[in-house]
Amino acid sequence: MKKVEAIVRKTMFEEVKEALHENGIEFFSFWEARGVGMARESRVYRGIAYDTSTIERLYLQIVVRDVNLDKTIDTIIKSASTGEVGDGKIFVSTLDESIRIRTGERGDESLYIKD
Repeated sequence: MKKVEAIVRKTMFEEVKEALHENGIEFFSFWEARGVGMARESRVYRGIAYDTSTIERLYLQIVVRDVNLDKTIDTIIKSASTGEVGDGKIFVSTLDESIRIRTGERGDESLYIKD
């Protein structure tokens, strides 16, 4: 099992979400994140442009079976990419265990519903 953590532009979230669902990745967690990076965003308020040092992003956390890892990564890259600096990052780490609280199922079986 792998944990995929992705930081994506807030403006690309709907595209990423839809693409993940279309590719069978039906559950993930996300929350708002702020960070400082190479990209800068400017905002205009009452005709005055303000350069921001923090960038609005969304942080996604997805736990997948090893068989779905490449599909998940490719989906995020294709749907989140604008080709410009600041598109985000993806981090992958190995998970030792996953347990479904309701049933006590462990490992890969805890990540999907069997038909």
